[in-house]
Amino acid sequence: MLWIIFPITLSLVSFIGTWSVYGLAFSNNHVCSLSDWFALVFGVVAAMGAFAAGNCNPLYLSLLHYLGAAISFTCICFYVVLLTALTRKCVLTGYEKVLYPFRITSTVIQTIVTLCYTVLFAQEDHFYVHLSAIFEWMLSVNLELFELSYAVEFCFFSSFMLSNLLSKREEEKPLMMTMS
Repeated sequence: MLWIIFPITLSLVSFIGTWSVYGLAFSNNHVCSLSDWFALVFGVVAAMGAFAAGNCNPLYLSLLHYLGAAISFTCICFYVVLLTALTRKCVLTGYEKVLYPFRITSTVIQTIVTLCYTVLFAQEDHFYVHLSAIFEWMLSVNLELFELSYAVEFCFFSSFMLSNLLSKREEEKPLMMTMS
């Protein structure tokens, strides 16, 4: 019974920490507001589906496992499409000339493989079940590579924020008047 405290504590700390960091960044005008909640909703539903797929053994709870995986990968597909559209609209680092085509390619792969996975995972034939497992791994690897492409922006933001923290802005420097 005591083992359940660690995952709950980890989830609460992650949730509170994420929103605290977002609040600090938003108050310092480092991020945009969450006026468009669609990507966030898809991300949360995808996380819940992944939780169900990862914690339900397909031998005992196959319906929950496969339903969670299907919901997760479908929402991730929409999530990736929305984030790619945002990449086209926002030019933050100048690296978008390279990142945008990579993210379009990753989004197309994610969409096609999601459709293939969704069709094949419910099949009874052993061959199709194994093929859907391969597609499931392809979806996971593709998503990890897609998310890894955001390391460029995070590197840019972190160095920018660090330089702001270490240096005083011009308006914060005291005026020094010389007495003559």
